[in-house]
Order: sequence, then structure tokens, then C-alpha cells
Amino acid sequence: MKILVPVKRVVDYNVKVRVKADGTGVDIANVKMSMNPFDEIAIEEAVRLKEKGAATEVIAVSCGVSQCQETLRTALAIGADRAIHVETDAELQPLAVAKLLAALVAKEAPGLVILGKQAIDDDANQTGQMLAALTNLPQATFASKVEVAADRVEVTREIDGGLEVLSMSLPAIVTTDLRLNEPRYVTLPNIMKAKKKPLENVKPADLGVDVAPRLKTLKVAEPAGRKAGIKVADVAALVDKLKNEAKVI
Repeated sequence: MKILVPVKRVVDYNVKVRVKADGTGVDIANVKMSMNPFDEIAIEEAVRLKEKGAATEVIAVSCGVSQCQETLRTALAIGADRAIHVETDAELQPLAVAKLLAALVAKEAPGLVILGKQAIDDDANQTGQMLAALTNLPQATFASKVEVAADRVEVTREIDGGLEVLSMSLPAIVTTDLRLNEPRYVTLPNIMKAKKKPLENVKPADLGVDVAPRLKTLKVAEPAGRKAGIKVADVAALVDKLKNEAKVI
């Protein structure tokens, strides 16, 4: 069974994001970029399933600019067998990415697609669900445990009332939550091995997909600064402030 794992290149989670002066977007010039943390969890889970014998091949996929190949090499170093880079300089929105992935699903016929539940740059949480709709495959989102047996996958997911367990036939789509696993440390020998693993480069046109944006960003702005807090003498003063100034009670 093949496992397809999409990975996204995003601003590193340790970096403080700054908005461009003209409000057209986020400034990523000379900013450290890395793999989306949820996608890193997805790659780790796919590799673990392969190590258990539940899968025979792990394929990493990334859509975007040429620098996405660095992200794919990281995925290969974690343990993916090969990579596919859908190269484009166009702004990729969730629907466009889902269409590209749907074309690759049709081409590669994976038994399982594992994605991060969302990317930390746009926080859209849409691509996995859109991909399931486009491919007409069963889906389980926010997975905290994944088990594959025969032709089915069992996914445990956290809900408000506790845990929910879903059993689905393969092929299927799974999106990962934070508690699914802790990604392994990438060692130097594995980084060197990753350089020799195959990395295929394709264009959206090769897959017959139009990636033109459907949405237009009008303005990006930083959130309003928080006001400094104050100390109160007692509970009565606190209640008075909450009622008469904050007006929350």
C-alpha cells in the first residue's frame, strides 16, 4: 500500500510574523521557513505505518515555489521513499491544492492519504476535507491514533465528549492532530541519504489543473495591541471593574 503525504512550506513556528507595510500580506523576506508542524506529524505517522509493515511506500508531495524542494528533502530525511514537487509561483489556495492532490491521487492510487489538519500560516483547515470531496473517499479528521489492518483503517479522534473511533475502508483520507505522535529527530546520515532519493518535478498544467486564485486578499493587518492590566484591591473592586468598565458581567 502506498501512503501519500502532502507537506507545506510555511514560516517557521518560532518566527514572529510581521505584516508588510502596505498591508498586502506577510513579510517572508529573509525569514526562516520550515515544514508545517502538522504535516511533519503526518510524515512521521506514514513512516511508522511503513515500519510496522502496513505500507510499502511513502510519497511526499509539496505544491508551490522551487524552495519547496527543501521541505520535501526534509520529508525524505524523516523516512519518505520519494517525493513529488508540483512547481508553481502562483498563489495556491486550499481548493487549488486539493485539486492538485486529487490529480495525484488518481495518478498514484495510494491506499491512504495523510495530511496535517491545517497549515499554521493560513489556518484554513480545508484542504483535507476538499480532497475527500473531490476524490469521493471516506475521511477522518483530527486523528490522535491511526491503525491499519487489512483493507480498513481505524482512526481515533478527540471530540468534545471524549474520544470517537471511526472505521473506514481503504483508500481513505486522514488529517492529523497534535497528539498523534512526536516526529523523530532528523539525523545527518538520513539527511545525506535524502539527497539521493528520487524527487519528481511536475507542473499544474501536467496534471490538468487550473490553480488560478478564487479568493482575493483585500488587506492584512496586525491585531490590535493589548492594553496593560491593572491590580485591584479586592473581589468587590474586581466585580465592579468587570461590570462597569469591561461590561462583561
